[in-house]
Amino acid sequence: MIERIYATAVTEIHIARRNRWVLIAVVLMVVFSLVLSAVGSAPVGGLGADRLSVTVASLTSLSVYLVPLVALLMSFDAVAGEVERGTLPLLLTYPVGRGEVLLGKLLAHSTILIIALVAGYGAAALIAVATDPAAVAGFGALWRLTWTSVLLGATFLGIGYALSALARRASGAAGLAIGVWLGLVVLYDLALLAAVVADDGGIFTTQVFPTALLANPADAFRIFNLTASQATAAASGVGAAAGALPLWQTLLSLCLWPLAALGLATLAFRRAEP
Repeated sequence: MIERIYATAVTEIHIARRNRWVLIAVVLMVVFSLVLSAVGSAPVGGLGADRLSVTVASLTSLSVYLVPLVALLMSFDAVAGEVERGTLPLLLTYPVGRGEVLLGKLLAHSTILIIALVAGYGAAALIAVATDPAAVAGFGALWRLTWTSVLLGATFLGIGYALSALARRASGAAGLAIGVWLGLVVLYDLALLAAVVADDGGIFTTQVFPTALLANPADAFRIFNLTASQATAAASGVGAAAGALPLWQTLLSLCLWPLAALGLATLAFRRAEP
């Protein structure tokens, strides 16, 4: 089983390398991380936190948008692309299960994502430490941001696989992926904030709102990192409004979402016809 998963992962990495996904993901993370590292660390003195911790707060705001987008762009044609190229029937003739195929793709795409995250966050950390030696105190926050970003990316990789299996056409899967990204990462928070304003401190704000945040992997990721960071004063919007949520609840949501997304992708892939 492990050999089959590994073989699938190696094949997917070669495909991603030929399609320039490795380079694209690394360049995106490095460029945006460096920009936010320069811009987001301006209020260090006012926050009373080290430069790297403040940079991590800015990187959290970047990652909650960029990591899901990169994950969906890498995964939306994982199944639909195989169907259109006619390679899925050939792949399934080999002694490899559909679940093993998905695990191999997940391993490959997660590896690419980890490389991009380490490159982007590492570049930001190097600049922070070079300009402020006391910034080494923020390495704990940076490590927390890195592994939670991997969990967030794995969640949206699984969602992308599910959409790809359901759409069966790369163009349709791409449209669904962008729609899911807009819905979960952008519109979801706007809808919650509008509901909180309309509720004016009522039942929705006190009881429904925290649960609704935990039900969204992007919000759970943002809240966990901002609440645990020394630079919580840099949080705003939904992240600041949900500061009372216990860390263990947001962490549990982050850990359960990748499993749920992969389970959904497995079900969708098993029902897909080659």
